[in-house]
Amino acid sequence: MKEVQDFFFRKAKEEGYRARSAYKLIEIDDRRKLLRKGDRVLDLGAAPGSWTQVAAARVGEHGLVVGVDLKAIDPRGLPKWVTLMKADLRDLDASTFGGTYFDAVISDMAPDTSGDPFGDSVRSCHLCQALLDRLPNWLRRGGHSTMKVFEGAEYPELLRRTERLFEDSKGFKPRSSRAESVEMFIVCKGYKGHDAEPAPESRPARRRGWGDEPDDVDRSA
Repeated sequence: MKEVQDFFFRKAKEEGYRARSAYKLIEIDDRRKLLRKGDRVLDLGAAPGSWTQVAAARVGEHGLVVGVDLKAIDPRGLPKWVTLMKADLRDLDASTFGGTYFDAVISDMAPDTSGDPFGDSVRSCHLCQALLDRLPNWLRRGGHSTMKVFEGAEYPELLRRTERLFEDSKGFKPRSSRAESVEMFIVCKGYKGHDAEPAPESRPARRRGWGDEPDDVDRSA
């Protein structure tokens, strides 16, 4: 599996992506068709910007990609239809983006790993739940989403919630993820809107650790 990991690491360098995680979104979108030309895309956990690069290329100059992370994202080399924000997920509301909805919300957010698989999974699921709580403010009815999560005890309930919120929702593991990793991506199509479930309770979300690792680090999930 190390050879596969090294392959995507080298490929990212050769093709100008900031991290090999770009190929996770490429595979997800190739299979599930989340992004279209002209789409407005909200990219959460965007640093260092590899998913932003992929999304920007796929929506084209008539689209928009808003990349958000707790860490600053280097704007160099990104096209003019990309907007970058340094912000916390929990600080974003309907007014942040002028009340305009996105066609897709994508997330590579992850908590800082602690070495405790159970705790890491719980924190990861809480981040995803916080994202789902806010979809009524961000995602248009019929829109699509994908989010990274660490599998564990709370994963089944998270998946069930996405099944209530979307017409179609499935877990997916890209080839560029390590086989032994608990990383999974929930891929959702056809958002039903805010009336798909009762108003959610507030859920905790960790403030640090969004996004994938820099392209010179070869230990990302």
